[in-house]
Amino acid sequence: MNRLKDETSPYLLQHADNPVDWHPWGEEAFRSAREQDKPVLLSVGYSACHWCHVMAHESFEDAATAEMMNALFVNVKVDREERPDVDDIYMGAVQAIAGQGGWPMTVFLLPDGRPFYGGTYYPKKPRFGMPSFTQLMSAVHEAYRNQRENLEKQADNLHEALKRDVLAIGREDDSGLSTDMLDEAANALLASIDRENGGFGTQPKFPNPISLECLLRYHARTGDEEALNLATFTLRQMASGGIYDQIGGGFARYSVDAHWLVPHFEKMLYDNAQLSRLYLHAWQITGEGFFKAIAEDIYDYILREMTAPSGGFYSATDADSEGEEGKFFVWTIEEVAAVLEPIGEEVPRALEIAIETFGLTPQGNFEGSNILHRPRPLDETASGLGLSTAELTSALAKIKDRLYTARAERVPPGLDDKILTSWNGLMLASLAEAARVLKRDDYLAAARSAGEFILDHMVDDSGRLRRSHKDGRSKLNGYLEDYANLIDALLELYQSTFEENWFVAARQLADVALRHFRSHDGGFYDTSDDHEALIVRPRNLQDNVTPSGNAMMAKQLLRLVAYTGEARYDEAARAVLRKLSDAMREYPQAFAEALNAADMLVQGIAEVAIIGDHADEAIIPVLDVLQQPYRPNLIAALAADSIDQHESIPLLNARKKLDGVATVYVCRNFACKLPVTNAEATAALLSAW
Repeated sequence: MNRLKDETSPYLLQHADNPVDWHPWGEEAFRSAREQDKPVLLSVGYSACHWCHVMAHESFEDAATAEMMNALFVNVKVDREERPDVDDIYMGAVQAIAGQGGWPMTVFLLPDGRPFYGGTYYPKKPRFGMPSFTQLMSAVHEAYRNQRENLEKQADNLHEALKRDVLAIGREDDSGLSTDMLDEAANALLASIDRENGGFGTQPKFPNPISLECLLRYHARTGDEEALNLATFTLRQMASGGIYDQIGGGFARYSVDAHWLVPHFEKMLYDNAQLSRLYLHAWQITGEGFFKAIAEDIYDYILREMTAPSGGFYSATDADSEGEEGKFFVWTIEEVAAVLEPIGEEVPRALEIAIETFGLTPQGNFEGSNILHRPRPLDETASGLGLSTAELTSALAKIKDRLYTARAERVPPGLDDKILTSWNGLMLASLAEAARVLKRDDYLAAARSAGEFILDHMVDDSGRLRRSHKDGRSKLNGYLEDYANLIDALLELYQSTFEENWFVAARQLADVALRHFRSHDGGFYDTSDDHEALIVRPRNLQDNVTPSGNAMMAKQLLRLVAYTGEARYDEAARAVLRKLSDAMREYPQAFAEALNAADMLVQGIAEVAIIGDHADEAIIPVLDVLQQPYRPNLIAALAADSIDQHESIPLLNARKKLDGVATVYVCRNFACKLPVTNAEATAALLSAW
């Protein structure tokens, strides 16, 4: 066992018995590099990364390769999910060197931490024009010994390129934040959609939920039907493909092809958190049961397979099982026939139904087996089988149940059971919103449980967040995205329960973020002002597979402004968006979450204050109006009785019941329309917004 044996990250523990003398990230490794005058070999990956496993098996588990690594370098292994700051800095270096990045990431550093060379996966033997890993190490060692001056210059140049202390972009005022900017950005997104298969780009194809949410917001603001049609077309295509687990629910990370068939089989919490919310919103807009069913399937999958007994949500499941990618998920026709044979009397033609519904063929579509997908809409399949859609749906429920039970007996993919605050915030926000939109008490109970876990275990005595939790240990400073995503989740929990403690916690976290992450020139850093000193202080403004911490924080601050009227929240949010107003217009896919925040600022927020008992039957129709249709720029607060001064939520100040009945105030910037007392009048006020 090497130095990783005492870590909690499942990814690091996967390497704890390598013959490589791995160090975790920290001062000890760099001190050792300085003392021995060796470069640092930094390897960054994550537990569900297929090619990380390949490189591990080929090189890190090989005694001869490990011996060379130990002799020539100080070796550092990092879980990118625990240390997004380290990953961000050195990914920037690799992209500058190689023009692209990915994982596993392999970077060579001087003993002071500055990078001088790097790439991604390196094979054990030379192929595809790539040197072998040992050839690369030999060349780097030779350059370090004999060309140190050149390496120092290269490290200096890379270091300068990575510095982002001052952002010389954007505007100093709100002039760029306009409906014209939002319209232009939305039209650019529409122009880049794949109209044959849905989604953006060609292959590999990622779900890109942030950009699709941007199109739903654009439709909600303008009524543009093309935006809605192309977004929902993409959602149907994805959910019909192999990227979606047709048996167990949940999406894989991406598909290797353009039409969503063959996934990279790992499932990530952050994808399913964002996609569940996206399908929920599509249902709110369209009322189509398909979108609701997919959202519920994802939530049920998360609660069944990805929720810890303590209440938090696990991070990911692997692509591989028994050493083979996708083995857990794929089927031959013979395997399906054997599983369904016992229900032949209960479900006549069960095998035929499965074959037609899931596109099964004798030759398969993935290495001789079948990735289940839906080549045709369900009503077309039903018609071809001579069944009604209701009959097919009933039969499929039984078929899927049998296949799921049989699949559960297989060796499952590895589970990354660490709990990350940021990703839990994304999932908790979606689940809490779904609880009130779908009126699911089980979702609300799970959301409460997760919220309580995070506040109890991921917030320290000084009110600061921790990034990661596993085996009873919470560790690592929270990042900006941890604060922003958790604030979103707590505000959603508040609106689903109207329990004041969730709102109070959200506001406290926002105040911590303003105190410790804000930059003097607008916006936020990804790390706090008392974080470990790195070669640069990371400051990422673009979305990745998850929303930019800056954009998400801006959106939450705007919501808090609507609740509190606090000018400091408003100014901090505008400072972020001003910097990005031109970039949003030109590169909407990179800044889609900032566009979502700008939509909130430009359109304005509907502030709904309700005075009445949450359990009062007269309140229920009013709350229903708030959920249908999709109203992304609405916040709600509730107090049981008339109130003069609310300590936590100023939006509730001076709100009174009219004639002793539940009363609704619809406001903007704290200026309210005349109060109303029923759902119909509330809907009319919101429709005129």
